[in-house]
Amino acid sequence: MLRGIHTVLSLVLVAVMLAAVPLAGPASAKDVVVVYTAIENEQITDYMKAINKSLPNIELKILRFSTGDISARFMAEKDNMQADVIWGVGATNMLIFKNAGLLDPYAPKGLDRIQPLFRDKANPPSWVGIDIYMSAFCFNTEVAKKHNLPAPTSWADLAKPVYKGQVVMPNPASSGTGYLSVASVLQRMGEAEGWKYLDAIHPNMAEYTKSGSKPCKDAAAGERAIGVSFEYVALEMKKKGAPVVMVLPKEGSGYEMEANALTRKGAKNPAAKQFLDWAITDEAMGLYAKYFAAVGVAGFPVPEGLPKDISKVVYPNDFDWSAKNRDRILTEWQKRYAK
Repeated sequence: MLRGIHTVLSLVLVAVMLAAVPLAGPASAKDVVVVYTAIENEQITDYMKAINKSLPNIELKILRFSTGDISARFMAEKDNMQADVIWGVGATNMLIFKNAGLLDPYAPKGLDRIQPLFRDKANPPSWVGIDIYMSAFCFNTEVAKKHNLPAPTSWADLAKPVYKGQVVMPNPASSGTGYLSVASVLQRMGEAEGWKYLDAIHPNMAEYTKSGSKPCKDAAAGERAIGVSFEYVALEMKKKGAPVVMVLPKEGSGYEMEANALTRKGAKNPAAKQFLDWAITDEAMGLYAKYFAAVGVAGFPVPEGLPKDISKVVYPNDFDWSAKNRDRILTEWQKRYAK
């Protein structure tokens, strides 16, 4: 009888002890943050090493698309939003998202360190920039030698008949790099002359690619002589041994800014804000500065092979104009060249 009572008491004690200890599953569960990004895959891999160490409590579910695809998807999901955070997407698109009411203003910790150019003018900002990328040509010297092609130095050169079928550039409807190149031409030359120029280079185009990095990769592989892309890819292809040189057009490279934002859905997720705080830390800026000549916080060294002062090589981008006129420009572009 006593043995039975002791057994019952022991079972009760064990039950009480188990009730007092949280189950292993929920205790070790991480806070999930859904991230939409256009950052290049190899950069994401690099950044994630630091993120996993600095934010061990957070699990990032990253969906990587080209800028145009992110924009279309995010806008389509406005009534059933999936993303908590937009990370590394063009400032032009961020302005479109902001104007559509899809973002929640948020001032990440350390915002006062961010250079004025790299943030939304509102306070608190709807988006914060992290780095600048600029249009560049990848020129394959071996293909050029085979076809007796001169090295291009300017946007104007791309219209020369000698390059017929030897130029690849991104489709501005799907690629942020493609759109920045077109928008830069139209801003620099004026729309009437800008469209005449785009008409003039169209016969030389072998392809308009979906991705902003693919033209340079195609040129590096020897498929074409010239890929209109952006500077990071040009340097990467060169580092990997491809016979390419990076050309920054003398009239001025178009440029865009990769930026971060909190979505309306993410506003309810404290971990999303924690990630955005990390994304502008010195640790994060140091990572971005491995690939880009200008980042949101001043003072980081410029990667070898890039200009020390990009203000001398870029043509100014009016992001508000680019955002406001994007749909109209893409409609016109499709009508002229997507045949």
